[in-house]
Amino acid sequence: MRIVNLIENTEGGSGCEFAHGLSFYIETEKHRVLLDLGPSEKTLLNAEKLGIDLSSVDTVILSHGHYDHSGGMIPFAEINKKAVIYMQQTATDDHYGYDEEAEEGKRYRYIGIDKRIKDLPQVRFLKGDYVIDDELELLTIKKRNRPLPFTNGRLFVKLKDEYVRDEFSHEHFLVIHDKGRDILMSGCAHNGIPNILDAYREKYGKAPDVVISGFHLMKKSEYSDEELREIIKTARELDKYDTRFITCHCTGIPAYRVMKNIMGEKLGYVHSGDEIPVDALGDIKKKEGRSSFMKWHKFFAWATVFCFCLTMITGYEKK
Repeated sequence: MRIVNLIENTEGGSGCEFAHGLSFYIETEKHRVLLDLGPSEKTLLNAEKLGIDLSSVDTVILSHGHYDHSGGMIPFAEINKKAVIYMQQTATDDHYGYDEEAEEGKRYRYIGIDKRIKDLPQVRFLKGDYVIDDELELLTIKKRNRPLPFTNGRLFVKLKDEYVRDEFSHEHFLVIHDKGRDILMSGCAHNGIPNILDAYREKYGKAPDVVISGFHLMKKSEYSDEELREIIKTARELDKYDTRFITCHCTGIPAYRVMKNIMGEKLGYVHSGDEIPVDALGDIKKKEGRSSFMKWHKFFAWATVFCFCLTMITGYEKK
């Protein structure tokens, strides 16, 4: 299995272009997959530089309906007309970002997808969860028990002439089943990574082995004390999992550093053009196996103590 970042906000070691956006190339036994296509055709140029043949891709997942994840979709469709493109029905809605520093009348900026994408013949619109096959599934949020990331406050959907807060029904998440290992991939986790993990556990009865996702915590300005507390709270929540987290893109380097201080080796960052050493993540399995062993070891130890005490008491009563 391979997972290669094709474009991301920060410069990697490959010399690839970097820009605000996200795209991953994924190879499984059965599939060649793209999760998102970045902000522009730079994604395709990076793939060429990395020696990745995008004409061999058979599956494309658009994680949600924003330009920085879909800008390379039309150029891609010109070189690959067979790949099935999966997106939620509402991904084509009119999505806007609000910039309070812009001049009056220009504060709402269109950040949705190129409308030509919805007319591509290979697009398959979904409404909710979807199973592609035994390797690939798409997961959606049915309910949220926790708040949305604070950065969502500037994101809206335009309905007629009204701007309404985006609830992100157009976001879905890729689940990859690979030789007993389960990998959860998200674009920006606009629904909040703790909520997404809740939904994953509710559906699969366990946590994923690996999570690869932006956490949408990036800001242009400094964080307020309340925002920092939310970042710290998120990191502490993720640190409870026996899961390896790899982040990028909309998390932002300052937020990543705060989280890294809490999560340590559980959290990594992937830069533009970098390949994620998926096989090395087998260490998580070993850790989980040891954790499970230690739990049973403690159980039997305490059971032995209990039986010893019970024997002593009953033996003493007989005397």
